[in-house]
Amino acid sequence: MTGWDIGPSGVQAVISQVREATDSMNAGIRLYGTGVQGAMESTGTLAFGAESGGSKGRAAGLVAAALGQFVEGTEVDVAFLPLRAGNSANGAIEATNAYLAGDLEQAWNAQRQATLPPDVTAFLEAARKKAGEG
Repeated sequence: MTGWDIGPSGVQAVISQVREATDSMNAGIRLYGTGVQGAMESTGTLAFGAESGGSKGRAAGLVAAALGQFVEGTEVDVAFLPLRAGNSANGAIEATNAYLAGDLEQAWNAQRQATLPPDVTAFLEAARKKAGEG
């Protein structure tokens, strides 16, 4: 046995820890989104001209606009983290199952696929489409 040969139960334990960490990361991301949304709403709006009611002649405040730009500029990085963790955990499961079944080529393919960066752009487009439908 080498230092890297931890066996199926060891892989399952590591995957369980990765999934717990991913769940915590997802909860943190949701909290981040809620916090940013609340901050944007709390910053108020700017009124233009004599308009004092309704949305006509109003725009988001400068802080809200800056927060919106920040969120827009970091959304790919924020989405990347849980996607990468999920792909890695799923790849480890697939590779372990293939290895245990004696299919070393499939195990290698699963490992290789797990190392590829996730397609965050496609994920975000699908999420936006789903949000628009819901």
